[in-house]
Amino acid sequence: MNNRLHSRVAVIVGAGQQAGETIGNGRATAIRFAEEGALLLLVDRDANALGETHRVVVEAGAIAAHLVVDITADDAPDTIVAAALEAFGRIDVLHNNVGIGVGDAPPDKLTDEAFDLIMDVNLRALWRTCRAVIPVMRQQGSGVITNISSIASVTANHIAAYRMSKAGIDALTKNLAITNAKHGIRVNAILPGLIDTPLGVDSAASAIGIDRDVLAARRAEAVPMGHQGTAWDVANAAVFLASDEAAFITGVCLPVDGGQSARVG
Repeated sequence: MNNRLHSRVAVIVGAGQQAGETIGNGRATAIRFAEEGALLLLVDRDANALGETHRVVVEAGAIAAHLVVDITADDAPDTIVAAALEAFGRIDVLHNNVGIGVGDAPPDKLTDEAFDLIMDVNLRALWRTCRAVIPVMRQQGSGVITNISSIASVTANHIAAYRMSKAGIDALTKNLAITNAKHGIRVNAILPGLIDTPLGVDSAASAIGIDRDVLAARRAEAVPMGHQGTAWDVANAAVFLASDEAAFITGVCLPVDGGQSARVG
């Protein structure tokens, strides 16, 4: 532990995870932030998964609160801000880690219902959470927002709504970075590639009816470095972007993908 985030209040939205053989990006980020000394507000709609993340970081010695909320609810952003201010009095870091691809399809097969749900969760809810947090950060004169996007936003693929939502996150990130730089707020995005997480591998393998290890091997073959990344790779990038080591970095969409987007993008 290097205490790079010592006493900074970090809100991690999407701190739970689905069940699986590995760890998810949100939980890994919560653990790494805790190891670096952050004070945590952990947010997720899944009470059981969130409770497990909370248990892990508290047992590791972190000071953490947790909030069960569906970020698509109308009052969710204000509820998150109020909970952070009540618990810690400020918000130094907002880490947005929520995303879904349920029902996605090529444009000619995509339904209105699937499109609306994906855009609502992935883009609209993220934007509304940023909108609620920015006044607090502007009043402080400092803050960091990190949005989890995907290399799907910049690479060719057959899924339509997910890619559009993640491309929207990239655009939103750059806009927020420029309009808030003078207020001391830095805004960046992380674009994970093929990461070995429960959502990316276990759930996907189950959905298409193949063995987990078979899918993992296929994904590894698609990466120039020859293997998938882990949630720790994403979490370490998040720690860096939230820390003073990235003090002159804003408006960046950072691939964490083993070179995949460089090859196909």
